[in-house]
Amino acid sequence: MSALDEHPTVRAVRALPMAESPRTLDTEWLKRLARAAGADDAGVVALDRPELADQIADVRAAFPKCRALLSIVCRMNRTAVVSPARAVSNLEFHQTTDRANEVAREIVRRLTEAGVPALNPASGFPMDMARFPGKVWVVSHKPVAVAAGLGRMGIHRNVIHPKFGNFVVLATVLLGVGVSEQGAPIDYNPCLGCKLCVAACPVGAIAADGHFDPAACMTHNYREFMSGFTDWVETVVESRTKRAYRARVTDAETASVWQSLAFGPNYKAAYCLAVCPAGEEVIPPFLEDRAGFVGAVVKPLQQKVEPLYVVPGSDAEEYAARKFPHKPLRRVNGVRPASVAGFLSGMKVVFQRGRAKGLSAVYHFTFTGCEPAEATVTIRDQRLTVQNGLHGTADCAITADSDAWLGFLRKERGIVWAIIRRKVRVRGPLRLLKAFGKCFPS
Repeated sequence: MSALDEHPTVRAVRALPMAESPRTLDTEWLKRLARAAGADDAGVVALDRPELADQIADVRAAFPKCRALLSIVCRMNRTAVVSPARAVSNLEFHQTTDRANEVAREIVRRLTEAGVPALNPASGFPMDMARFPGKVWVVSHKPVAVAAGLGRMGIHRNVIHPKFGNFVVLATVLLGVGVSEQGAPIDYNPCLGCKLCVAACPVGAIAADGHFDPAACMTHNYREFMSGFTDWVETVVESRTKRAYRARVTDAETASVWQSLAFGPNYKAAYCLAVCPAGEEVIPPFLEDRAGFVGAVVKPLQQKVEPLYVVPGSDAEEYAARKFPHKPLRRVNGVRPASVAGFLSGMKVVFQRGRAKGLSAVYHFTFTGCEPAEATVTIRDQRLTVQNGLHGTADCAITADSDAWLGFLRKERGIVWAIIRRKVRVRGPLRLLKAFGKCFPS
């Protein structure tokens, strides 16, 4: 220890006056700092707000000192996002996301110089892919922005800023101190209820009644991200010859994957953002000529000939074939759970309510083996409920070895194989198990 005391670095640091870190930041000062760093708008919220309760564990795992969150908004150039040339819109998405990350990093740098501990998780990617297909991000920027008063979620599940509309990229700075005052959600929703996002979505992910199908959006729009990229790799592996590969993947699609790898993954649509007229700066053309707005913005996206990526047997496949027959369908694999816990938590993401029409049943799942678990799944009135533990009387009870069930979901082995070997046992009508499977195509 005496040698450490004499080290030049230690002596230099101990010779400096002790700087006292502030315990609370003035909110208005913090907002001014955010704007000076390049943010177009900013809001602040405490981490212990009830609407952020489901984020506390992940946020504190990344930054244990976190007490408050600074939400920032960076505007996109609308013309680029609206363009049918999606390469142009993707460039805008990436450049604005890069800017949001740079702004957040600059805010953290300035706070650090002021003695305030802070952390800026990515606005988008990179994320913690070791946890995929579970929650791979540190903080969910959208609910933080809503809680901080920077907008409300529209029917398309994007945050609509009252002035800039949904043409924004969000980022969040985690603060290791409290704040003098926090924001509150705005008292109205900028969403107009025009449902142009419903009309523009090529795979029916957004329904007119407000229902959202995240699996349909993820499968198509995020085709070259995460599970879509995994599906492409498996297509390469399964193709024994160049001809076999070309029969499944066009040269343009291969080039698109290369472009995503080289320049950043490309969104295939994001049409819900492009057509949204909400926001004070955005709405004038829509108010002046609604029919003209639809003709100039919505129609070109609807008429565009492009491949649509859908999971076979999904609601998206039926919708796309019916609504956009001129857009060729590409049938691909969906998200596959990596664990029983992932299967149970992910059901709400991949549940297909169209395929559940007419089904009313209670399922008891008992998993044995390396990942024991019990759950009750109820499908009724095209709605899904998942509960931990076994509740009530089951119409169909499934007891399954964890590994065997996951192998079935990954299509590595068939359900008949598992039943014959008693790796999966079913008590109740097999038709109910078959009907259950149709609700979760993969």
